[in-house]
Amino acid sequence: MSEERLAGTVEYITFHNEQNGFTVLELSTEDELITVVGTFPMVSVGEELLLVGKYDTHPSFGRQFKAEMCERKMPSTAAAILRYLSEGGIKGIGPATAKKIVERFGENSLEIIEREPHRLTIIKGITAHRARQISDEFMKQFGMREVMLFLAQYGFDSEQSLAVYKLFGPASVDRLKANPFFLCNDELCFNFEQVDAMAAELGFEKNFSFRIYAGIEYVLRHNLQNGHTCIPVDKLTELSSGLLEIETGKISEIIEYMCGANRLFMTETGGKTFAYLPYMYRAESYCARRVTELSRMTFSSKIDVEVELSKIETELNIEYQSLQKEAIRNAMTRGIMVLTGGPGTGKTTTLNGIIRLFEKQHMKLCLAAPTGRAAKRVTEVTGNEAKTIHRLLEVEWGPGHHPVFMKNERNPLDCDVVIVDELSMVDITLFESLLAAMPFGSRLIMVGDSDQLPSVGAGNVLNDIIESGCVPVVELTEIFRQAMKSAIITNAHKIVKGDEPDLSRKDADFFYIARQNPLDGADTVCDLYCRRLPEAYDFLNNGDIQVLCPSRKREMGTININNLIQQRINPPANGKREMKQKGFILREGDKVMQIKNNYDIMWDRKDGSDGTGVFNGDVGLLRLVDIKSDRVVVSFDDRNAYYTLEDAEQLELAYAVTVHKSQGSEFDCVILPVLDTPHQLKYRNLLYTAVTRAKKLLVLVGSADVVNQMVHNDKRTKRYTGLKTMIMEHANEL
Repeated sequence: MSEERLAGTVEYITFHNEQNGFTVLELSTEDELITVVGTFPMVSVGEELLLVGKYDTHPSFGRQFKAEMCERKMPSTAAAILRYLSEGGIKGIGPATAKKIVERFGENSLEIIEREPHRLTIIKGITAHRARQISDEFMKQFGMREVMLFLAQYGFDSEQSLAVYKLFGPASVDRLKANPFFLCNDELCFNFEQVDAMAAELGFEKNFSFRIYAGIEYVLRHNLQNGHTCIPVDKLTELSSGLLEIETGKISEIIEYMCGANRLFMTETGGKTFAYLPYMYRAESYCARRVTELSRMTFSSKIDVEVELSKIETELNIEYQSLQKEAIRNAMTRGIMVLTGGPGTGKTTTLNGIIRLFEKQHMKLCLAAPTGRAAKRVTEVTGNEAKTIHRLLEVEWGPGHHPVFMKNERNPLDCDVVIVDELSMVDITLFESLLAAMPFGSRLIMVGDSDQLPSVGAGNVLNDIIESGCVPVVELTEIFRQAMKSAIITNAHKIVKGDEPDLSRKDADFFYIARQNPLDGADTVCDLYCRRLPEAYDFLNNGDIQVLCPSRKREMGTININNLIQQRINPPANGKREMKQKGFILREGDKVMQIKNNYDIMWDRKDGSDGTGVFNGDVGLLRLVDIKSDRVVVSFDDRNAYYTLEDAEQLELAYAVTVHKSQGSEFDCVILPVLDTPHQLKYRNLLYTAVTRAKKLLVLVGSADVVNQMVHNDKRTKRYTGLKTMIMEHANEL
């Protein structure tokens, strides 16, 4: 649908969020009153708006206009100005004062407020100080409008304009005219190509130095999304040259200058030079130093470990294997250690032994995991409360929507031991924050499976620490007899060794259903989820069953599978409210996933406790959609989270999710489509990660050839990181 234009006057403001500018308002046009939703910072009744966007018909609330761009005009007639001022258009002016101002200055009222505020003192009750305050407030709004009008010419939306104004204030437009590449800084991180197009229209040459700085930084920032904390300088030079259309010699010159100015940092590894953004270099350097310091620490146990282990074995009727005992001894005596191993090898049993021995010494423990689901699982299997790392570190929003942790070097955690599960999911910046919050003399125990997918964010923390050889690592390899009864576990170990799984068994917990056509495969997945598995196993399809897809796209990707399942188990119905998102509909009763960390969303529990924060990967049920009150409610396990309509744009359907999004979670039943899988996603540790998400039942639907291709492709996605080398260098220095 093509974009449309809409002009009118703000008649009524239904909802306005001061923090982000999200607004629901009624716009009076020549013909009718239209509900408009969009981002309008500092909007007021009486303003004239020219909007660009699209009409959207909601099944419950009728036609609405979703504004994507906004041009704002100040009211021009005396009557319009009176209404604008009376309705609180400028802080410090109420209805009575507004009437006096307009009666005295008429259509020139706003011009007087802007340019000659001293004349307002003629009016009884307005002092010189108050007149200046009124003028300052108006200029603030005028500056915001100026920014919006300026940036709208180049395709930037109101939300982006608000971010610019918050950062640069009234001087925003002047600063951007002098150097539009300010928009690419760390606080704003606007798309380089869009900023570059704007700069070209403003007449900036390709060799403008700030353009080259921004382009080089953009290449590095873009590669963070691929997991790289740094990239080789020759690769950076080549990529930047192609992006900027500048010869490599000039790029090399600028890179050298940026290093001298500390805008980039360099390291040498294996005869190659790597370039970092400053905060990535600081993160890896800090982590390397702290890991090395922890590795040098040793402790004397306050108890006889061997005696206490024997007591635990007797109490629980278990027998620890030699590697498990080694892990427990290391935990008691070393400042840092890694416990790793595949499913069924006894990581949980070992961890529980470690926790019990720490508790016998009356030591304070902090248990954490990267996601809410992973933390919940740790709580269930250990009996000790585990928190997400973000929650443990008491996250809050900082400037530019960057997370700020209240627990840090100045305000450390109150604990003797930090235990982190699913460390393979932890990226370098989160690991840096965790280490910074550890008090001096505390120890760190890291648990994870290095054969799983690496973190979504930049870094390769678990693998780098293991491969450095500088930290005690215990890898559990022996599968317990009870676990060997599970075809899920035995096949997972086959996969990680490069052996093809047994797809022929029909009497276990690992099933294969052959399909050669993606359409048939998608239909089979849908039928399994909606009918066959709930009927055969009493699984709840909104809780126990999860479809895990390698990809979002194609017939057997998450987008199509979600739509098919939604049509079957949660179709439109009278009284069931819904809202449109980009490419899909969210309906009351849908299974949904949070796709970004949002530290501001409020939640509460039935026991009366409450808090804030919903995190990337959290899965829940959509309970309420109320457009008019700007309220969406989602139940996540034992808590209800309360969204605005704007925040709800961070929700997606979750009947099917990608394997990457499933990290840190376990499900009673997993359905795994393996047929029209994109070539770049046919690799071993993606398949292994998917298989190990299933606790009771795994059903593969598709092609045995695709499964075997994935098994034999052990080419992991290359990540450029420096943590391993830095740890080794620090260890050699000590």
